[in-house]
Amino acid sequence: MTVLQSRTAIGEDMSQIRIAITGVGNCASSLIQGIFYYKDAKAGDVIPGLMHPDLGGYRISDIVPVAAFDIDKRKVGIDLSKAIFAKPNCTLIFQKDIPNLGVEVKKAPVLDGFAPHMQDFQEDVTFSIDKNQKPVNIVDELKKSKADILINYLPVGSEEAVRHLAQCCLDAGVAMINCMPVFIATDPAWENKFKDKNLPIIGDDIKSEVGATIVHRTLAKLFSDRGIKIKHTYQLNFGGNTDFSNMLSRERLKSKKKSKTQSVQSSLPTPLEPENIHIGPSDYVPWLKDRKIAFIRLEGEKFGGAPIELELKLSVEDSPNSAGCVIDAIRCCKLALDRKTGGALLSSSSYFMKSPPQQFPDTLAREMLEQFIKSERER
Repeated sequence: MTVLQSRTAIGEDMSQIRIAITGVGNCASSLIQGIFYYKDAKAGDVIPGLMHPDLGGYRISDIVPVAAFDIDKRKVGIDLSKAIFAKPNCTLIFQKDIPNLGVEVKKAPVLDGFAPHMQDFQEDVTFSIDKNQKPVNIVDELKKSKADILINYLPVGSEEAVRHLAQCCLDAGVAMINCMPVFIATDPAWENKFKDKNLPIIGDDIKSEVGATIVHRTLAKLFSDRGIKIKHTYQLNFGGNTDFSNMLSRERLKSKKKSKTQSVQSSLPTPLEPENIHIGPSDYVPWLKDRKIAFIRLEGEKFGGAPIELELKLSVEDSPNSAGCVIDAIRCCKLALDRKTGGALLSSSSYFMKSPPQQFPDTLAREMLEQFIKSERER
């Protein structure tokens, strides 16, 4: 008996949020683990990384995976509950007990979702593709599963594949949460397509609970608010998961660098000249696995022209760092579906994403989002 069947059998409220996932990697693993780790959470509980255990009437346990897509032969054809622990996934396992979900991982079209240089890596740290496995029709699978929302976890640089998924969502009548930096919600043409279909989209490029970008934004704003003129800043990131090995290709890195850079620049009253700001993934260190290390430096000028310098090192388990944000984004997206609100959700996108259609200070974005949760107003 699947989780969905068991919920029906005991007569539980069927106000579910049916999610489909593309890219069953470390982030998907942390998300699914978190759904079961906090399945008994109730209103009033304090849960790290979540705005509210009960958000707009939806609990964590209301989130039900109903479809999943990947290209790795070790994941395709097996239940999602097993696929989230298959190689090359290497994230922290904090919830081992995941019941059979009755959700078979289906083969997605590869398109540009796989970087050619990764063929030179050892199989246990990169994708393993069986060309004899035929891809499914994503639109048909979304309709068949009756998914409400598709969550995009494809690798950085998958420009063609993400646009294909966005069109699949439109054709299947499914909302979208775009967790990676291919600009869909931020692109007026795509945003209008979702608005015309009356489908919500949250994007682009998920922020972490406390990650390098949110810390860098906060420090840059602190300097600015206290009257310090920032002259130079950088953010250098290292990690050992497939995301970092994928980003060794500088060509695939363009959108990620743009997303992270504009997120920090937006917190400044006057953007820095390009030569004075450097932000982006820097290297792949296999033994770090899903651990991410970020070095942040700001150099500025204060009263009397006196110099000030700040250096910070942040070390986090990368994938769990965003899972709570995605759980909140899922529930906000479902509220928009319930309210028949289409297009890019500005408050949700600004709070949860690095590159929303419109940037707001993080404190204001939080206030806007709380207002959206409490009422039907988007702004």
